[in-house]
Amino acid sequence: MKKPLIAGNWKMNLNLQAAVELAADTAKRVADVTDVEVAVCPTFVHLAQVGHALKASNIALGAQNCYFEEEGAYTGEISTAMLIEAGCKYVIIGHSERRHIFGEADDLINAKVLKALSAGLRPILCVGETLDERKGEVTEKVVTKHVIEGLRDVSEKDASRLVVAYEPVWAIGTGVNATPEQAEQVHELIRGLLRERFGEEAATAIRIQYGGSVKPDNVAVLMAMPEIDGALVGGASLKADSFEKLVRYSR
Repeated sequence: MKKPLIAGNWKMNLNLQAAVELAADTAKRVADVTDVEVAVCPTFVHLAQVGHALKASNIALGAQNCYFEEEGAYTGEISTAMLIEAGCKYVIIGHSERRHIFGEADDLINAKVLKALSAGLRPILCVGETLDERKGEVTEKVVTKHVIEGLRDVSEKDASRLVVAYEPVWAIGTGVNATPEQAEQVHELIRGLLRERFGEEAATAIRIQYGGSVKPDNVAVLMAMPEIDGALVGGASLKADSFEKLVRYSR
């Protein structure tokens, strides 16, 4: 049986000392957890030091983005090889903030997914609709496009290393959460798309996370939904006590 994946996206928060302390504290708190996979994704400049603090722990290191070229004149970007060297196992790709603030399109996101997989990383592909898109009743169309185009040319043999995170944009950092039923409906859609793309066995193995104002007081009801296999957590991952509760309540 696949383990749920609880991943903390620290975004552009914390100085180095605070990041290392948070990593060490979190590692101590969840050291006995064996039935949930845990990961944290600090900012690029803190990856090596946070990775050192997590060494010998049961918490995986992840990055918040990557580029699809191996090296070269790409000012401000970071390669998958650099992430692996820093100790990363996961990389978040296509987060709504990358899509909507930085204008990343599906073809760029797809190139990053393919590069991450070829490098040996596990991409967390983020998909989800805006508030206007939900009000316009095009959630299914938007999410379908994100999934199909984001996973274009991904092979069936690589599919088991994928994670998909459904993040309704209107619920990220707003305190407004999709109901478990709303989330489950979209997760069922995503599972169906993965089944069409990769077949039943591979689709079942792929974990589909929910992200968007996940907190200790709502994680258990979300995780009780059959197609929700974990959470991609923002603000609640910035404090060790709340993140520990998320990990434990998701079991």
